[in-house]
Amino acid sequence: MKRILVIKVTSLGDVIQAQPVVADLKRAFPGVVVDWACDEVFADVALWNAGVDRVHCAPLRRFKKARRWADFKAIFASISDLRAHRYDAVMDIHGVYKSAIIAFLTRSARRYGYHSKNLGEQGAAFAYTDRFVPRQDVNAWQGMRDTVADALGYRADSPAVYNLRIPQPAQPIVDTGGVPIALLFHATSKDDKKWPTDRWVAVAKELHQRGFHVALPWGSPSEREEALKIIEQAPQAHLLPQLSVTAIAQLIDASALVVGVDTGFAHLAHALGKRTVMIFTVTSSVHSGNQAPYRSTSIGGDGVVPTVAEVVEAIDYVHSSPPADGGEVGSPARMESAVRS
Repeated sequence: MKRILVIKVTSLGDVIQAQPVVADLKRAFPGVVVDWACDEVFADVALWNAGVDRVHCAPLRRFKKARRWADFKAIFASISDLRAHRYDAVMDIHGVYKSAIIAFLTRSARRYGYHSKNLGEQGAAFAYTDRFVPRQDVNAWQGMRDTVADALGYRADSPAVYNLRIPQPAQPIVDTGGVPIALLFHATSKDDKKWPTDRWVAVAKELHQRGFHVALPWGSPSEREEALKIIEQAPQAHLLPQLSVTAIAQLIDASALVVGVDTGFAHLAHALGKRTVMIFTVTSSVHSGNQAPYRSTSIGGDGVVPTVAEVVEAIDYVHSSPPADGGEVGSPARMESAVRS
């Protein structure tokens, strides 16, 4: 294997959690070039990965919404760039029409994709020369690693290595005078994934009492209003300005603690090795969450909404022992959670 393309187009959390595939491929095939294909919105994530050699991206989401000529030209240019490289294998771990089209356009002789019943859109099956079956015995993130490993004949049984390097800001995003930052990611695009406002208020007050500078990010007017509702009852908390994805990543990188619902930025905190608590309400924390001993944990889910006491207990857990050093973050997904969920 000389050159491999990995395709994971969206969304933020999924693209982040797929990054360990790159380190796996580099270990399995020394000297291999690994490129990545994704939507332009999430290209920064792949660019942050020191193991990714080239990122192919296009404004797919934006073109779908606005149908602008400039975006069409950008997509056309990205196709030319994609076809300039010869891939020994193309691994589509997304499984929808847009990812399948990218795979097909490479003209590679080995294009791997899921079996029809496992695809997000079954019509995507036209693009593949080889099929793989998603692993069901592990969580979603380890499953992506194992699926690629099974297809190419190696094992992905070492801890996940994200290898993300966030560019440093010219000056601190938030100047707290040395007070540790706790970020509360309360916002999510789906209402049923949200955690009640009064519980966020209680956690914000608790963290302030523990000496944290509590900060609330937001990305839309409605999310800003939700943050203001928390701050009305916990005025010690800090409403952040609207920040870019890169600026939020820089702030996460500078933080001491991240507490968030099932959102891409909480997954990024885990990937960056931060002390992280993820709160699940409707989706499975076992299938979609993160666990790393004494550093990152996911609680709730499957219709069970965590209490304030359970979240505080989880915060205590991720602060109970220093995380292991050595450059590799995350833990094998097969490992049983060390806290009750």
